[in-house]
Amino acid sequence: MRLARTERACRQDHRLSASDLIVNDRKITFVKKILASGEPCGKCRDVEDRLSAGNHWQSIDRVVVADERDAQSEGMRLAAELGVERAPFFIVETPDSTVTYTVFLKFVKDVLGAATQNDDAQLVLASNPELDLL
Repeated sequence: MRLARTERACRQDHRLSASDLIVNDRKITFVKKILASGEPCGKCRDVEDRLSAGNHWQSIDRVVVADERDAQSEGMRLAAELGVERAPFFIVETPDSTVTYTVFLKFVKDVLGAATQNDDAQLVLASNPELDLL
């Protein structure tokens, strides 16, 4: 009888939630751009710094380069296929969907679940260029 209760308790402790399954089944690709000059895109460097500062690199499964000097580079092909015109961007693939994010803060909030009020305000500003800080 005691063993049965212990086994039941162990099984309950090791159950996965639906969110655990989604995280394990998702694949995140970070696409960054190399300019025609051969230099890395400035915004891409900024996003890489933010990924490091937020300890988010462990969530990225793959990094792909969109090289402006090579229209057939994997990143350029992905951008064309997905209709993305800005870099950097993130592709989040799950068994049920593929979602593309061109705004870093929205990606962090929606996918990684880490955002502050300041991030929310910056997201609103980034998504609405007609707005300005007072």
